[in-house]
Amino acid sequence: MQVAESEALDAAQIWAISHYDNQHRFTAADIRELHRRWLGGIYPWAGEYRAVNMSRAGFLFAAAKHVPRLMQDLERDVLAKETPCAGMDPVRLAAALARTHAELVLVHPFREGNGRCARLLALLMAMQAGLPTLDFWGFAGRGKRRYVAAIHAAMDRDYAPMQACFTGAIRRASGTFGKR
Repeated sequence: MQVAESEALDAAQIWAISHYDNQHRFTAADIRELHRRWLGGIYPWAGEYRAVNMSRAGFLFAAAKHVPRLMQDLERDVLAKETPCAGMDPVRLAAALARTHAELVLVHPFREGNGRCARLLALLMAMQAGLPTLDFWGFAGRGKRRYVAAIHAAMDRDYAPMQACFTGAIRRASGTFGKR
């Protein structure tokens, strides 16, 4: 299943890169479409908001009954303000990525693949700003503890730890991006 999901994610990424330009303002419908494009050939519920409550390691995500409203709020309060990312400098981009990524992960709209879908959206946002592909290795392995702590901090609207995670991803993606 992991191989199938990885191959499907690669295909969804290729589709998304050719579909969304650098002036596109992302919406909740776009996030659902990214999820559907990615997992639609594997799971019949792909792209549909979850109907069950979920938790991970004792952390309770938003209640399922609130997901549609929370995604509308995300669209209005975050996506409409943080996208498109064309012309953003590295500091502003890291802030936009941090806020968008953390809030999407906290809503956790889907049964499966929320983190990967959020990373795909972050990749597209970074590409709008002129970056090549983001390097997310700092979000896994030894960096995973820092990443999880950043998600927890975002519950209190403290995006600085997540911004630090994305600053590292931006630096790894392009050592020259933003140098003057």
